[in-house]
Amino acid sequence: MSDQNRLGVFKTYKLYVGGKFPRSESGRVYEVTDSKGAWLANAPQSSRKDARDAVVAARKAFGGWSGATAYNRGQVLYRVAEMLEGRKEQFVREVAASEGLSKSKAAAVVDAAVDRWVWYAGWTDKIGQISGGANPVAGPFFNLSTPEPTGVVAVLAPQKSSFLGLVSVIAPVIATGNTAVVIASADAPLPALSLGEVLATSDVPGGVVNILSGATAELAAPLAAHQDVNAIDLTGAGAELAKELEVAAADNLKRVLRPQPAEADGSDASTDWLAAPGTLRLTAFLETKTVWHPTGALGAAGSSY
Repeated sequence: MSDQNRLGVFKTYKLYVGGKFPRSESGRVYEVTDSKGAWLANAPQSSRKDARDAVVAARKAFGGWSGATAYNRGQVLYRVAEMLEGRKEQFVREVAASEGLSKSKAAAVVDAAVDRWVWYAGWTDKIGQISGGANPVAGPFFNLSTPEPTGVVAVLAPQKSSFLGLVSVIAPVIATGNTAVVIASADAPLPALSLGEVLATSDVPGGVVNILSGATAELAAPLAAHQDVNAIDLTGAGAELAKELEVAAADNLKRVLRPQPAEADGSDASTDWLAAPGTLRLTAFLETKTVWHPTGALGAAGSSY
């Protein structure tokens, strides 16, 4: 049978929550179009109930993921990069359509995203060496500071950089032992939803990353106010929305990563996601635990705070 006689098989995009692929609880979808307005797919329109379910899944996964060794988390993240490499052609198509890029430019963006994932995988067992260490104190004590993950992090993904920016905000959150509830770019959610398919077939435990699509403001509000969310990354929020969410986040003293100056309008159009990321996002959602331990014969009984 010739290709012109075949019926097209359209992809059904779903949410990624708790390692599974539910449709939106509301049953709603919305049209996703390319940069020229041509229809690409229907994406699930997540509800507040979907956001709450994602938080439950992230909290359930936190104990196991944060308790894994940093070296093991690095291996798991590297496996994701391997699988992204194997599905590169699909992501090139989706990024090209979502961001209006040529195939060659989209390929460069996808390559950079895979490299970025590998970069963060390499940091899992090294970040403790630059964000912790031995502290000089007066007296016969060892005083050691070590970083620990904050908990469940709500992540508002960049609106314009649908894949490289997405990877750049998710990978550091989970590399340091946190779990994530991610709100994908409202207008370009397809690469994010496809990333969920990669995560589901990798070694990342279900619930470590949960991906929602839909209206950013509608989903971000309940997450910012949720008492079981410990931190929020406001990268994909405009200045006005970011301010509202930061006020809501203060209710349970969430850690807040504010949009960088280039992201302040929520468009992140002027953000250079290809630039070296540094360690800002790795340390943004870490707590510091300090332990005092006596030296000498009495060192068997330490104390911490």
